[in-house]
Amino acid sequence: MEAGIFECHKEEETADTESVQGEKQKLIQPTSLKEPQFEKLKEALVYWINSTLKPEHIVVQSLEEDLYDGLVLHHLLSRLAGVHLSVEEMALTSVAQIRKLEVILEELDKRVGLQDSSRIKWNVKLIHNKDLLATIHLLVAMVRCFQPELDLPPNVKVEVVVVEVSKSGIKSDVQTEILTEARDAGSESLSNTEREDPVEQLLKLEAHKVNTVKKAILHFVNQNMSTMGLQVADMDKQFADGVILLLLIGQLEGFFIPLHDFNLTPVNPSEMLHNVTLALDLLNDTGLQVSSVDPQDIVSQDIAATLKVLYALFKKHKGK
Repeated sequence: MEAGIFECHKEEETADTESVQGEKQKLIQPTSLKEPQFEKLKEALVYWINSTLKPEHIVVQSLEEDLYDGLVLHHLLSRLAGVHLSVEEMALTSVAQIRKLEVILEELDKRVGLQDSSRIKWNVKLIHNKDLLATIHLLVAMVRCFQPELDLPPNVKVEVVVVEVSKSGIKSDVQTEILTEARDAGSESLSNTEREDPVEQLLKLEAHKVNTVKKAILHFVNQNMSTMGLQVADMDKQFADGVILLLLIGQLEGFFIPLHDFNLTPVNPSEMLHNVTLALDLLNDTGLQVSSVDPQDIVSQDIAATLKVLYALFKKHKGK
């Protein structure tokens, strides 16, 4: 009887050894985990996730501990790409979590544009095993795909130990893994132009080109406001009190803003400022961040500020 048990264990150990032969495992060096740039990247990704999922009241504290079961990735995919997968909301068992991750990662892999599987640095097993390196690679790819305008710390690298098990034994090698690309002095000056707010670039063009874009946005606004019996004729002035902006946001995002939360007929700058501030807060809550726009700018009929907000809404909803 004892011999039988021994043989059974021996077979299991042999199978386990064979299953890992040829596999490579990457482990981040402890010194790299403490690098300031690496810490900044982790913080930026956590902030991005929490800002995006704020309307769903989901809060992430640890990248490796909070993403392994697929819940956060599921909600990110839904909010960023409008994809609603038929997977269970709460996967409590390992089997259910792996099944859910398989569906989510299959969809994500298609969308982040890495058709060459050799370039994909994550998989279901790594994410479910709380592999920090794979999790960060996945999140960086999602940011680049869905919100390329978002600034992530540049030139983040980590030292990793690559461990490989073979029949002849275990061998290891130390390599450098790039998490975000570097910017050299030349590309930095280019990127400042390329990454400048599209509206700022637009306003530097000839007047007829600016008017063409304004007409397209105005047409988009009126299309969505027509069901409420409202029409905008003067983009420069009609958004200054925040009323139409709030109604437009509610219409596009599919929620009702209680009338007691804002001033439907504002009579002074203070009430107008309250409306516009609420509108920008709502945009932020939906994950739509508009750079360098102060509520007072819109109240003061600053066309650049107004256009930035409307362009952000136009870009997000024009194809829906």
